[in-house]
Amino acid sequence: MITHPLKPIIDKKSKVLILGSFPSVLSRKEMFYYANPQNRFWKVMEAVYSEPVIEREVFILKHHLALWDVIQSCSIENSNDATIQDVIVNDIENLVHTYPIQLIILNGKKAESLFYEYFQHLKIQVISCPSTSSANAKFKLDDLVEHYKIVKEIK
Repeated sequence: MITHPLKPIIDKKSKVLILGSFPSVLSRKEMFYYANPQNRFWKVMEAVYSEPVIEREVFILKHHLALWDVIQSCSIENSNDATIQDVIVNDIENLVHTYPIQLIILNGKKAESLFYEYFQHLKIQVISCPSTSSANAKFKLDDLVEHYKIVKEIK
């Protein structure tokens, strides 16, 4: 069992919560979300907002976003979502009730399936987007940007 080592990045102005499944090996080592340079998350955010990401946490909060993952702890081989077992989820319900979250974006199929398994009762708008992982080669960067543009529509 591996426990999620990262706190959510969120503040009292956060309106869009982006949920992944569980941090990769590199993200756990670097202690930051989407730390693997092969993951296109930060490139997508730069394209969506037409500005470079210099300080990742500052960027997220400046744009009233929040980052977290569905899973609090699990068994996983390397960074492979397909191997995830023994899931214990994060307290997303409490987070949504504590902060002004209006929209949840699910980053990838594993985040989507687990979210709907455990949190389908939440009364909030939820949009599933393709994974920004490099393993999701079927989606090019421009395709991902089109899907994630929705984050800018919540004011």
